[in-house]
Amino acid sequence: MSLGSRSMNYLAGDSMNIPKKNCPVCDQEDSQLPLIEIEALPVFCNVLLPDRQRAVNVPLGDIHLFYCECCGHVYNGAFDPSKIDYSPSYENSLHFSANFQTYAELLATRLVATYDLKGRTVLEVGCGKGDFLRLMCKLGVGHSIGFDPSYEETLAAALDCRNFAVVRDYYSEKYTDLDVDMVICRHVLEHIEYPKNFLNTIRRTVGDRPGTVVFFEVPNVMYTLKDFGIWDLIYEHCGYFTSPSLIHLFKAAGFIPVSVRSDYGGQYLCIEAYPDIKTNPALAAQLEDPLRIAKYAKHFAAEYREKVTEWQRKVAGMKRSGKKTVVWGGGSKGVTFLNVMRGHAEIDYIVDVNPRKQGFYIPHTGQRVISPDALIDYKPDVVIAVNPQYMDEIHKALADRNIRSDLISV
Repeated sequence: MSLGSRSMNYLAGDSMNIPKKNCPVCDQEDSQLPLIEIEALPVFCNVLLPDRQRAVNVPLGDIHLFYCECCGHVYNGAFDPSKIDYSPSYENSLHFSANFQTYAELLATRLVATYDLKGRTVLEVGCGKGDFLRLMCKLGVGHSIGFDPSYEETLAAALDCRNFAVVRDYYSEKYTDLDVDMVICRHVLEHIEYPKNFLNTIRRTVGDRPGTVVFFEVPNVMYTLKDFGIWDLIYEHCGYFTSPSLIHLFKAAGFIPVSVRSDYGGQYLCIEAYPDIKTNPALAAQLEDPLRIAKYAKHFAAEYREKVTEWQRKVAGMKRSGKKTVVWGGGSKGVTFLNVMRGHAEIDYIVDVNPRKQGFYIPHTGQRVISPDALIDYKPDVVIAVNPQYMDEIHKALADRNIRSDLISV
């Protein structure tokens, strides 16, 4: 997943020109519905620490969620961009999961086929470790260019795909001479306080090339509001998109959306769009109405604390019963779950298949990240899966190691 190019450059933008009380997408100031407040979460979920002492003393930030009844956007009114400074230590790759790898391969295959990208040029803004771009290369894309100042090339990566290059810089208007057939930006937009400025830059660099399509992927906040995926609320996500707010943003920046769809079990929201030129097709209709979504937002605000309390009781009950419990998933969901529980001493370890996370410690709560193989000796009684999307994969991993734990999903 491509997250590396979020920077202070992108986060700051022209933010001082827009009052904090205004919606960062539609700029309305009198349509904001307060939702919930979560205090003292780690600023970064995906920066793990090499020792526990440093982990428990990481910087913290607050979340004050608002819902805009005008455009349907959800955002953190307490977000402070001065707390954010991304570096190569940011690690959030999901490609070590077979489940996620299958999703990424299907997505790349669909994009290459739909937009006839074989032999053509694809650019990814915020390419992270370059995993997705390499998939595109293997599927026949002629040339792929990534932009990410935190990219670190390995020898294996260099040999893996020769028509692949990464510029260790932020994508900006100085790169307008790049003639590309598709611009990809996955899981970056939600980290940018004022996304209009960023998307306007993308639009200016695309110019009036009618054949250039853009593809953006963001977390789907309806999964949080409607399906109570509450562990997706993290400090570094300052904005949460619905289909109306995403469409509003792209239209305002001079794009014509042609497809908006949810994916990955409803957890992701994807948009495909062309520059606003008359020959381009347009999306037939907006998929949701902001006022209709408001009822989900209000219900979510009322029920959030109840769900948190329910899980706090469950975890405390496991401890009283003498059950050894681990959390599976050392990404943002797992980190948020442990921090919101506030009973982190009741869980000793968190499991992750990403070897780059193993041996490190979770911010603020201090659990050590271990590999699935480490469970063979630890023998947990309960495994809590923080993302139901991976239940089958986790069940298989436990069965393969003959680990007979109760597997439950949040």
